[in-house]
Amino acid sequence: MSSLSVITPFDVETIRQDFPALHQMVHGKPLVYFDNAATSQKPSLVIDRIRKYYERDNSNIHRGVHYLSQQATEMYEEARKKIQTLINARQSYEVLFTKGTTEGINLIAYSFGQKWIKPGDEIIVSALEHHSNIVPWQMMCERTGAQLRVIPMNDAAELDMEAYAGLLNERTRLVATVWISNALGTINPVAEMIRMAHERNIPVMLDGAQALPHMQVDVQALDVDFLTFSGHKMFGPTGIGVLYGKEKWLEEMPPFMGGGDMIEKVSFEKTTYNELPHKFEAGTPHIEGGIGLGAAVDYIQSIGYEAIGKWEADLLQYGTEQLLTHFDDIRIVGTAAHKASVISFLVGDIHPYDTGTILDQLGIAVRTGHHCTQPIMTRLGIPGTVRASFAFYNTREEIDRMISGIRQVKKMFKS
Repeated sequence: MSSLSVITPFDVETIRQDFPALHQMVHGKPLVYFDNAATSQKPSLVIDRIRKYYERDNSNIHRGVHYLSQQATEMYEEARKKIQTLINARQSYEVLFTKGTTEGINLIAYSFGQKWIKPGDEIIVSALEHHSNIVPWQMMCERTGAQLRVIPMNDAAELDMEAYAGLLNERTRLVATVWISNALGTINPVAEMIRMAHERNIPVMLDGAQALPHMQVDVQALDVDFLTFSGHKMFGPTGIGVLYGKEKWLEEMPPFMGGGDMIEKVSFEKTTYNELPHKFEAGTPHIEGGIGLGAAVDYIQSIGYEAIGKWEADLLQYGTEQLLTHFDDIRIVGTAAHKASVISFLVGDIHPYDTGTILDQLGIAVRTGHHCTQPIMTRLGIPGTVRASFAFYNTREEIDRMISGIRQVKKMFKS
């Protein structure tokens, strides 16, 4: 925990002052940023921490006896410990730094797959996955002869848990599922999914990219085997992420990449590998990214996940009500009972791209398209959606501006 004071009660205007990017004009209009599921904006604390590293502490880590190297190493490893505390990992060396969620998933698919997957084995994913939790497993199946199984979803974008139970069998080697759908906001019942898998001694990997910005995560309480997430979605830098893994798995898995820092001893005849976490962190890492992510953790904790959750739940409810109240041809796509602060929708028969383009001209940033979840869109029979995704620095007033913008969209297409 940093020296930041805890922000109570929730004061969104004070919080917004911490985010420089929110205070700009886009096409002559004040920016409304509703693309947080793609990437979040960064508070000054994160920006300043990165600037300080480059201005004063820039040096390579883990390899130098001089002052700057020791300073940089201390800051980088302190960030690892902050993440350990944030997710309640047993050991700091169970926290591996990666480039992001995608690399974390690929690391598991390669390394876990190389160690334990054989022809005829099965990997389970869900119908709600981002492409980054589909393609690596397909590639692994091509390498190993394993098969991919998919948990189906219903029309509300909720997983069919009975079907999931039926997929678990003696050939299942891993369940790899998203925690919160980036496209539709569905919060999957991951605690129950982990329990069901563990009853058959099947490990579970969670894609937590959309979970860490919104909710408290406790890997020990969940008993999850692997968890991946990205810094840039939780108010930290791009190009940095985390793979948490239980020590018992990481110790047995072979390295993902070879190079400097991941070795203990090298000769032309044989190489022995370094201890955790360095075995999986070859080469010079994204040092300022790790330090910046540590600052983002400080910032999140200064607000508190309970306050974040309450504020974002209000935004989700208000935004959904306003869309359905003001328009009789709005279709909300993804109506799960448990959702994060994401609203995907369609406006009549207007193409999502057209809606998003017009809203952009009004200073309102939303995401349009398939959101790297083409199987979801195929299942629902649509080309894509308009997605408004909220963070704790968004407001009801900004939602009102989006409602007004949609009115202009409809007026333009009507004329």
